[in-house]
Amino acid sequence: MPSSPLLARVLQLNSRLRGGGTDIQCLALSQGLARRGWKVEIAGPADAPLSPEASNLSLHKIPRFRPLQILTLSRLLRVSRPRILHAHHGDDYWTALLASRLARPSPLVVFTRHLAKSPRSPLSRKHLFANADAVIAVSGFVAQVLRQGHDDPASAVRERHHRHSCRIDPKRLHVIHTGIDTDAFRPMEPSFSSAARKKLGLKDNEIVFGVVGGFDLPVGKGQRVFLRAAKEVISRLPRARFLLAGKGSMESTLLQDIHHLGLDLRATLVGHQADPLLLHHALDILVHPQIATEAFPSVVLEAHACGRPVIASELDGIPEAWRIGGVGQLVSPGDTHSLARAMIQQAEQPAPTEKQRNEMHQRVVEHASLPVQAKRVEDLYRRLMAR
Repeated sequence: MPSSPLLARVLQLNSRLRGGGTDIQCLALSQGLARRGWKVEIAGPADAPLSPEASNLSLHKIPRFRPLQILTLSRLLRVSRPRILHAHHGDDYWTALLASRLARPSPLVVFTRHLAKSPRSPLSRKHLFANADAVIAVSGFVAQVLRQGHDDPASAVRERHHRHSCRIDPKRLHVIHTGIDTDAFRPMEPSFSSAARKKLGLKDNEIVFGVVGGFDLPVGKGQRVFLRAAKEVISRLPRARFLLAGKGSMESTLLQDIHHLGLDLRATLVGHQADPLLLHHALDILVHPQIATEAFPSVVLEAHACGRPVIASELDGIPEAWRIGGVGQLVSPGDTHSLARAMIQQAEQPAPTEKQRNEMHQRVVEHASLPVQAKRVEDLYRRLMAR
């Protein structure tokens, strides 16, 4: 067990707790810090989907109305007196800063930036990150966006055209990768994969490609690119199957694509899967064909931790996540033909051996597991308190 840190009280601010990636990562970090001996409390809503899970750590209820949130949080800070106030959603950054200024003693304020975007407001870009005691970027690319901005005017996705730089002290900016549960996501016996395939109506002799992630408008995770590539793949690999796991507002569009591309018998929308481990082991190859912004995709880490090759778009923070496991290929985003070629090439290679699968898993354990993330955040907290 790690030694209990000095003055180790931290308050995690999360005004949503709805179940998105940032919420799940916030709670996972909180649990990891608690296991390392920190006194972790959460300020959040009382009636959100993840509120019961937050209550296991100690949930302080805050209202949804922003001005009342600031006043409630400032009172909580005066009573609870944490050394660290850590905010995760962009909506919570100003709340954390203003509440900390109203409280005495004032806590150290830490932000985690989970998005590969800069704030829309010029006021926020100028003052938010400059006034935090520390900013954690979940990838080097996110740190680059905050420091320098990023331009991709040729992209078909408008949000990629221009991302502003922000005013920030480079000494206060720290890259700490998001971690995943490598005890849960791990290589399994072939019998487990067979059972996973059977549950999803797949055969053992089929080559199964899959995209895992939501598909909200305008472009989801690039699922339409995946389906167009599937049309090319099927001519070379007639035994191929294509799964799209997730939910979103593009469902009718994707169903139409499947029909128009002649993939009715080969491509399937399987909805949100409650057991992601089973889903990863039903796939031979994960495809992550993102064409919008992406900070640091956990799904790529999960697939590699399970010993699965990954074909992913070479944009934003995706290569950082992919290179940890390092098996599969990176392709140009939105290039249907390159994606199809990569899918065919990967399928025609021998599947990873047991040794290779275990090596992939170990690389994720060492570089992007929950304990590693919690330790790196703890080290940052300690440096801030010592300063």
